[in-house]
Parts: sequence; C-alpha cells; structure tokens
Amino acid sequence: MSDSNPAAAASSKRPCDPSLDDPTPSAKLQRSSEPSDPTPAVKPNGGAETGEESEVMAGARNPRAQRYLVAVEYIGTRFSGSQQQPNQRTVVGVLEEAFHRFIGQPVSIFCSSRTDAGVHALSNVCHVDVERISKRKPGEVLTPHEPGVVKRAVNHFLLKNEGDIMVTDVRCVAPDFHARYKALERTYHYRLLSGPESTSVFETNSAWHISEDLDIQAMKKACSILVGHHDFSSFRAAGCQANSPMRTLDELSVTEVFPFMFFPSSVERSQLESSNGSLVYSRTPDIESSGKGSDLCCTSSVKSELENGEDFGKRSRHRCFVVTARARSFLYHQVRLMVGLLKSVGTGDLTTADVERILDAKTVTAAPRMAPAYGLYLANVKYDLNA
Repeated sequence: MSDSNPAAAASSKRPCDPSLDDPTPSAKLQRSSEPSDPTPAVKPNGGAETGEESEVMAGARNPRAQRYLVAVEYIGTRFSGSQQQPNQRTVVGVLEEAFHRFIGQPVSIFCSSRTDAGVHALSNVCHVDVERISKRKPGEVLTPHEPGVVKRAVNHFLLKNEGDIMVTDVRCVAPDFHARYKALERTYHYRLLSGPESTSVFETNSAWHISEDLDIQAMKKACSILVGHHDFSSFRAAGCQANSPMRTLDELSVTEVFPFMFFPSSVERSQLESSNGSLVYSRTPDIESSGKGSDLCCTSSVKSELENGEDFGKRSRHRCFVVTARARSFLYHQVRLMVGLLKSVGTGDLTTADVERILDAKTVTAAPRMAPAYGLYLANVKYDLNA
C-alpha cells in the first residue's frame, strides 16, 4: 500500500504515553507524555510534584485526606489531551479546577490512562485526595464527603464550565490505591463509518469516515493474527519509551453495529421490535450492496422503500463498524496503528499475509497510516476493588 505513515513524524514530537505502557512504575522514571512545567510545585493538600515524579510519589499523601476513585467521560476533541499542559485546556486541568471550587483547596488528579488530544473517554478513571476542612472553623478536619456528594458537586462546577466532561462514578478507596498502577485491564473502542456520502454534522469528530466499502470478514481474519502475546514494535509509535515492545493483546475484534444517529423507518421498526416494543437484533441473510457481508440485517423491503423515493431528503446511512481492543496495557499509539492496518485490510489495500509481514517486520515504518484520534474511545478501565 502506498499510504504515507505520519506516525513516526507526528509522534516524534512527544514521548510515549506511559499510561498505555507498563502498568507498574519503572526503576528509572520516564518523561511525561505531555509537555509540562519543568518546575515542580508541591500542592497544599499534600499532593506530590507535577510530572512523572508525582505519579510515583502519589502515595506520599496527606493522611487526613480521603482518596476517591473517580470515573469521567468526556469529548476528546474539546481538550488538548488529558494531562496538564501550560496554557492548554486539558481533562486534568478542568477536573482540578472543579474540585478546587468544590472544596476550596488545590488538588492533584492522577489518571489511569493518558489520552491524546481528540481521543474521547466513555470511562477514564482517576484518583484524587480530598481533605474536608470546615469553612466555619479553619483548620478543623471534618468527616469525608460521601461519594454521591462529590459526584454531584463536581458535576455542578463542570457543567458551569463547558459541559463536555462529566463525572459518572465516585468511590472511596484505600490511601495507597493508584488509578494507574492498580488497573488490571483497559478497553478501547474505535468507530469507523463506511460509505461514499459525506459524514453527517452530527457525527463530526466522532468516527473515522472511510469512503470505500469495508470487508468485515477480512478485517476479522486480520484481528485473529494480532491477538495474543507479540512483539508489537510495528505498532509502537516513534518516541515510545516503554521498556519492552512485548504486549499481550487479549482481544481485537471488529463488529458492525447500528449507526449512532439511527432513526428507523416504519418498515425497519416493524422488523426490529418485538411484541413488547423491545429491540430485536435480527440476523437474516445479508443483503448488502457491497456484497462483502454484514453483521446487521438489511431487507429488500427497506431497499424498495428507498428506491421508490419515499425517503426524499433523508441521507443514506453509513455502515458503522466498531473495533474493540482489550489488554492490560498498550504501547504509545498502538491501538490507532492497529486500526489503520485493519482499515487497509478492509479496503483491500492489504491482505492478511501483509498483516503477518508487518507484525514480523518489528518496525513502525512497515505499518500503514495511523487512524485519527477522534474515532478512538477509552471505554473501560478494570480494577479489583475488593482486593
């Protein structure tokens, strides 16, 4: 395939994202994945220094504070990444501001996974230490806030900001619980839209639009080659500082789903609803114009409705695909590089034999163009909260 590979050039401007790297602290501290203030500052609430040192020293906390585990969702295109950056709007920066307004003191937020600018989160997780001090009697430490109070209060201030980030869950955890190092598994989803028509304004910056048809069966075969324990050097962007390119990919799958903006016609409604009105995912024989196979039903009655002009003014729907990647940790840009490869297989630019060749090449220059950030979603971070 002749596609250029900007991964090396783009990623050389910044080092590896450690949150997608080794989940345990390395003996030698790595550089932060985002540009940061070179002058560390100790925060009044007992938080550690800024930068990578603060990640390792997060346990050096105020013993009077309560540590909370906080799950958040956000629209990645509204932020310059998750980690703090000077003069940039970031996820951590906005969260710290909201907590500050809530409790009246600065706090330090530590994320489980550091997402790049443009990458969304259905559930990123962070931890924060909060010392509840009486406003009537300064210096008097009060009983910690209940998690529900924290959630409602922080969301109140987030809503007053831009409303593009929300706390979805809060839980009290042990003083030594670390959102990054205690993570057992991370799951990412990537959305692709396939079809010649331009993307709807409602889908802007939410999925990667591919004008060609995608062969889902070929993409699934490519996924099976990448699943398992491999040297993923070919899917490791330049600048990554992970100690090893070896990773165990527990899942890599592709599924066709209903488009996000799916408003069924009367014919489709009759086919999708059961007698009690619940949705039925019908698995009828594929009838696709591409002839490449689909995971969703498409009936002749619906096609006839379209061909008779009954839907004048309605845009044609794209086919929507979701790639899911699940592992304990990932290399810098690994998911986006793998999706770029799957897309090339889906369009026929590469074969499954090429997938094996690229994996064995052990160099990112062998991989096709990396998928853009705005189609990627951090879906879930798994913990054992009972341990």
